[in-house]
Parts: sequence; C-alpha cells; structure tokens
Amino acid sequence: MSDIASLALARVKTLEQVRYQPAGEWGKLLGLDRIPEVRTLQEKVKELAQPEAVSEWGRMLTEDWMAGEPEAAGFLYVDGHVRVYHGAQTKLPRRYVSRQRLRLRGTTDYWVNDKQGRPFFVVNSVLTPGLLAILKNDIVPRLLTEVPGQPSEAELAADPSRNRFTLVFDREGYSPDFFGAMWEQRIACQTYHKYPGEDWPVSEFAEQVVELPPGEPVRMLLAERATQLAKMCRCGRFAS
Repeated sequence: MSDIASLALARVKTLEQVRYQPAGEWGKLLGLDRIPEVRTLQEKVKELAQPEAVSEWGRMLTEDWMAGEPEAAGFLYVDGHVRVYHGAQTKLPRRYVSRQRLRLRGTTDYWVNDKQGRPFFVVNSVLTPGLLAILKNDIVPRLLTEVPGQPSEAELAADPSRNRFTLVFDREGYSPDFFGAMWEQRIACQTYHKYPGEDWPVSEFAEQVVELPPGEPVRMLLAERATQLAKMCRCGRFAS
C-alpha cells in the first residue's frame, strides 16, 4: 500500500506511468530493490477495490476516528453536496446545484461530520431519495452502531431528556414526523424551522457567551422557545 500512496504523492497519475519511472530509485525510496511491476500494482489495486473490503475499511476508520475523540461524535452534522457528472456514458438524474443555479446531472454525497466539521464518513446516492430517506436508511442505522459513549438503556430510562447523540442538518430535513421517530430512538435533532413565521421580539433575546469548537468565546444574542410538534415531542426553538 505504501508504494501506491507514494506514487500518488509524487503526482504519478496512473499505474501505467510507472513503466517510465526510474525503478531503482523508487526501490530505494520504498526499501526494495526496485518498484513492483505495473501488473503487480494493478492486482493489488484490484484486491483493495473490492466493494466489501472498501466498506469494511471505511467502517473501521470511522470507528477509530470516533473512538479517538468520543466527545466530538456527540454532535454530528449531515450535509449533502452534489457531485456533477460531466461524462456521456450514462444519464444520471438531474439535481439542483446551488453554486451554478442550474439543474445538472450528477450524484449526491451526504457527508457526516463532527462538531468541528471534520468528516467521519460519506454516503453516495445516485438516485434522489432526499435527505430524510438517506438519514433513515443509511446514516442513522450506522451511527447507532458506531458512535462511541452512547448511554445505556438504563441511563436513558433514568433521564427522559437524555439522548444518544444529536443530528444537525439543514431545513431539507425538517419533518415533525421524523423528529418523533428519531426521539423514539433517543436521537436529538437540530435544524432550521421550515416555516419560521414572524420575527421574535427583541426583548426575548439575552446576551450569552458561546464557545466555538476551537475554543474561541463569542458573545451572541440568543432566545429560546418551547413548542409542541404534532403531539409527539416537546422541542426547543432557538434564534440568534
């Protein structure tokens, strides 16, 4: 694996280009008599590129990263980004690309990041089921098994307001039904209100000192209200 990584760092774009590299010098760099042949490297890549092996490797990396900083996995930010497809071999569904303000063909990558914006893993979607479907079917089941430091069932039963972890996403995921389903699994959700209504009175806001993830304190004017969503759960609403 170190030979392939070293080739990538040296801007060798394809394995075929290894034929034109100084084999002896590369061998000294890798601790070998010479760099492996192209066919050997291609077989190694083929073995590493097995879908099951890639998925398992990604799962192990995610668990290792989360275990290294379990406090960073308490808040998980989910965000979707469109990857535009410029080829002509297939006709992918069109989706809106906000940067270009156009509907273009491509796939959507849903990134799961920690509270500092560092990625844990990504889910790629060729079809367009939407953020809620991806959360329900692909992201939440994986987080329930991989997020470290989750409270036990006894701890959750002892404290009705305690949650396993918190999901943060944009207003595309606003759904009282989804919030209720998540809270049944004791997963908290934070998002923008899809129908915010009128501005709140200035008198409701109070200055608070908020510590950002890097540790920098910031003074903000904040307000909070409680609301009942579809008779399922009592939720907090915030404004700044």
